[in-house]
Amino acid sequence: MQKLVECVPNFSEGKRISVIHKIANSARKVKGVRVLDVEWDKSHNRSLMTIVGAPEPVFKAVFASIKTATKLIDMNKHKGEHPRIGVTDVVPFVPISGVTIKECVVLSNKLGKKVAEELKIPVYLYEAAAKRKDRVNLAEVRKGEYEGLKNEIETNPNRKPDYGPSKLHPTAGAVVIGARKYLVAFNVNLDTKNVEIAKKIASKIRERNGGLPAVKALGFKVGGYAQVSMNLVDYEKTNFDEAFRAIEKEAKKLRVGIRSSEIYGMIPLEALVRQIRTTFKAIGFKSDQVLEKRIFK
Repeated sequence: MQKLVECVPNFSEGKRISVIHKIANSARKVKGVRVLDVEWDKSHNRSLMTIVGAPEPVFKAVFASIKTATKLIDMNKHKGEHPRIGVTDVVPFVPISGVTIKECVVLSNKLGKKVAEELKIPVYLYEAAAKRKDRVNLAEVRKGEYEGLKNEIETNPNRKPDYGPSKLHPTAGAVVIGARKYLVAFNVNLDTKNVEIAKKIASKIRERNGGLPAVKALGFKVGGYAQVSMNLVDYEKTNFDEAFRAIEKEAKKLRVGIRSSEIYGMIPLEALVRQIRTTFKAIGFKSDQVLEKRIFK
């Protein structure tokens, strides 16, 4: 079986398209990888790309993209809706085929060490790569964001990074690196400009408040309207259609409609298959019934 790993680095730039393309092109130059997707959002002032290939080429491509982003983005000038602590905010490795989550943890540590030593950027490890229980959850690592971490990293021993100096890089801040399962980034845009409604709904549906399992959610104002922004960290526990219905239910209680929804980045085919099963009660429907999958198998 071919060894394939996915990496989805997120960068704190969603407005300067030329900068986003330069970062992506630095990854594309590495032989043996494919940059499958590049997306950005101006309100969040954030972009991401999906890199796939064998572990070593992906490792090289990701480091190249981090190096380029460090040269082109200054956190002191960054403003956006999305939480962040650095120029390269978060770098997750995801096993696809012939690769275990443990191998992705090894990659995370290897990259963390290289970023810290060569770029002098403090690195925190999260999810399966976390060295401490309180750093498994990305939200905990990003607490206080860039502005808050600036002081905390130097004064609070609990904020000491896993690799690198206990001081933010002067322009690049810090970076979070780790290994995890597939994640579905899903946003629901509400038909209201009142961001407090989005925050209220997000609070209701997220797992840590007793809501949907494996759902992280925040409320933002995007393009003038309120948005419930979610990370579905295990689509087998809660898929995007289930999250949509939960938001729809809460929105109705607050007499608010839904304008649209969007999937940010790429998702596995199995998430779509699962959605068809639940929505249409298509018992026994399998991904092998998708024509293109059989053709290109």
